[in-house]
Amino acid sequence: MNNNQNDEEISSSKNSVPRLKLLDFSLRLSVIPLSVASLCLTVTNNEDNPDYGSIKFINFSGLKYMCCVAAIAAGYAVVAAISTWIRCLVNKTWVFFVSDQVMAYLMVTSGAAGAELMYLAYKGDVEVSWSEACTAYGNFCTKLKVALLLHFLALFCFLILAIISAFRAFTMFDPPNPINTQVEEIERT
Repeated sequence: MNNNQNDEEISSSKNSVPRLKLLDFSLRLSVIPLSVASLCLTVTNNEDNPDYGSIKFINFSGLKYMCCVAAIAAGYAVVAAISTWIRCLVNKTWVFFVSDQVMAYLMVTSGAAGAELMYLAYKGDVEVSWSEACTAYGNFCTKLKVALLLHFLALFCFLILAIISAFRAFTMFDPPNPINTQVEEIERT
């Protein structure tokens, strides 16, 4: 009975590897249009108001940072998606692990910068005498909101990719044997 159960576990784990690889590849492909769309919406976002003048994304360092990270994310996703299927690069588990972690953190920080600008545009900051801007620049705020939504969807993909790459990196090692650990502790004393 145990041999059959072990054989079933081995075959199910072999079947989960292609599914995990397909999920990894699909998420990497999903990041590309999400990041490119977020980048395009942000870069083309400008509005003129006859009373207050024009507003452009280039006026905000947080939006410029978000655009740079979105461009990097799209480029990295293309390279990583292609290298997912190249045998010699698939074995570079640690490279994917570190890169996915870095991209996830960059996406978080750039999303936070964009979200802060969005908050200030809608709420303003009374202490520094900034009034809210979305009543005067409604189209700008709407496009920024959509761009941030797309950016956060790409971030969500990278968070899942970071978990997948961590799983792959750390399943390469056997778990520590508690009996050997106890023996080593006794030998040290």
